[in-house]
Amino acid sequence: MSLKLFLDMISQPCRSVFLFAKKNNLPVEVKLISLKNGEQHTEKFRKVNPLRKVPALKDGDFCMGESIPMMEYMAEKFNTPDHWFPKDLQKRARVNEYLSWQHLGIRMHGSKIFVMKVIDGPVVKLEVPEDKMARAMEDLNWSLDLIEKTFIKDGGFIGGEQISIADLVAIVEIMQPFASGVDVFQGRAKLSAWKERVVQAVGKELFDEAHKTILSAKDSVKQLDSSKVEYFRPLTVLYFL
Repeated sequence: MSLKLFLDMISQPCRSVFLFAKKNNLPVEVKLISLKNGEQHTEKFRKVNPLRKVPALKDGDFCMGESIPMMEYMAEKFNTPDHWFPKDLQKRARVNEYLSWQHLGIRMHGSKIFVMKVIDGPVVKLEVPEDKMARAMEDLNWSLDLIEKTFIKDGGFIGGEQISIADLVAIVEIMQPFASGVDVFQGRAKLSAWKERVVQAVGKELFDEAHKTILSAKDSVKQLDSSKVEYFRPLTVLYFL
């Protein structure tokens, strides 16, 4: 029985899991879940993940959520190359350092920009005050500055000379505000060079496949069924503070 991954490619964590599994040619079955259609709320999906969130993993009778431990699980189960999640104490510590920081760093601030620009106005018809948008952009730039100055190694990756799951987690989060129309790479030579190394490491075709949904999100939300708008209101409440 193959391991099943339940994903919606509009989700950053889903894209990191997808990239990791596909780049390593893991024997997994990808099942797409539409968050905008509320498929995460079905009783069938609740049995896979009671939190009703993606990504989710099902390996026989074993089910779990949360992208980072899912990638660690697959790395151990399928014995993927060591550079993804190094056994060396200090190299793994560097990977974990970034993974711990990013939740309230780039993930929070990148997601906020995406919600404000793609969800608040077009979907829930909520006007974002200019001062709130300006502060959100300041927070995003603060996070990007830290990634460039603290985490990315010159000529290398976040964990060192080879790509790791930290780089996958980082790039999908950075692509979220990019998909909203904010060119996060403009004027950032170090960030841009790192992105190109990540794309080269995973393969451009795979990278583009992982991001085609999010890069078309601004257009796809225009066709959203009005009955599904309520699924997006929790995001608006969360980020409109």
